[in-house]
Amino acid sequence: MSEIEAPNPKRSSRDPEDLRARMEKWLAGQLPASAAPRVAEVRSPSSSGMSSETLLFDASWREGGADRSGRFVARVEPDPADVPVFRKYDLELQFRLMQLVGRNSRVPVPNVRWLELEPSALGARFFVMERVEGRVPPDVMPYNMDSWLLSSKPEEQQRLEEASIEVLAQLHGMDLSSVDVSFLELDTPGDTPLRRHVADWRSYYDWAREGRDHPILERAFSWLDEHWPEDDGETVLSWGDSRIGNIMNDGFEPSAVLDWEMGGLAPRELDIAWMIFLHAFFENIARQAGLPGMPDFLRRDNVAATYEAKSGHRVCNLEFFEMYAAIRHGIIMTRVFARQAHFGEAEWGEDIDAPIMHRDLIEKMLDGSYWA
Repeated sequence: MSEIEAPNPKRSSRDPEDLRARMEKWLAGQLPASAAPRVAEVRSPSSSGMSSETLLFDASWREGGADRSGRFVARVEPDPADVPVFRKYDLELQFRLMQLVGRNSRVPVPNVRWLELEPSALGARFFVMERVEGRVPPDVMPYNMDSWLLSSKPEEQQRLEEASIEVLAQLHGMDLSSVDVSFLELDTPGDTPLRRHVADWRSYYDWAREGRDHPILERAFSWLDEHWPEDDGETVLSWGDSRIGNIMNDGFEPSAVLDWEMGGLAPRELDIAWMIFLHAFFENIARQAGLPGMPDFLRRDNVAATYEAKSGHRVCNLEFFEMYAAIRHGIIMTRVFARQAHFGEAEWGEDIDAPIMHRDLIEKMLDGSYWA
């Protein structure tokens, strides 16, 4: 059975009914004393996400003499015993970043309601935001292999592409001189935000590999050092996980931009290249499966041209940032595989780089043929 045909990987060992009861008790402490909240079934979405735990729930209560209700999403710090994808989950950073973006830009983000940093409530820290209705291009099955987006008209796909790129232009256009972004500064070595960003991901790689050496990633990191741009580029507010699978859409227009755990300060091209490369990754899988995919969607030149038109900024050094995207995605894939191994869904073999499903793309980047 191939990776794409496999069932959705297990994300958590937590009991849904226990979470429901705990959430109901916690919510009673956030609402007026006579609210008597009730929380319906707590469930996790299955089409996207492997990092933190996402819980969907509906709640009802009494307030001001009237019946109230709401649909919510909780982002929960993963159980350390479940082999988390990332080494740290700064939920307060995510909460503050979403507040910052919502108040200072036209980027649509869900309204964040509560931040709980005391782990006793659910057994982990979490925050709650209002649920936004819409549809997301799925990761499983990948949207370019079987999805509502794949079956859409070419002009509708084009509209979604342009609207997704416009999200980046709007985010990167935020005036950082008028807001406090000090909480996004990385405490890692480096004399520029990009140097510190790469150093932080090198540190993450050292943690994630748990003593294993991944030759393809080691070579790719060396390539970065050898091809460092003369000018890092302007530092902006970076989404970090800027892929269309993290955008909720109303029709073909963004209704909510999700998943800010990789947010920070970085050059514009980091987000642009991530959006380009993640689609290239899915296209590579489609080709291997003998499927047509979406070869005219999110093409590098088109993305760069659209971004330049919407932002007035000339895109530079995309090759460097695409390689960096491939490295970052590769590290995440090794950690996702480690989670699967933890839950008995996979086993490490002699080919240590096998979990990096796009290593052939990295090889092409290393020899230059990827951009030929």
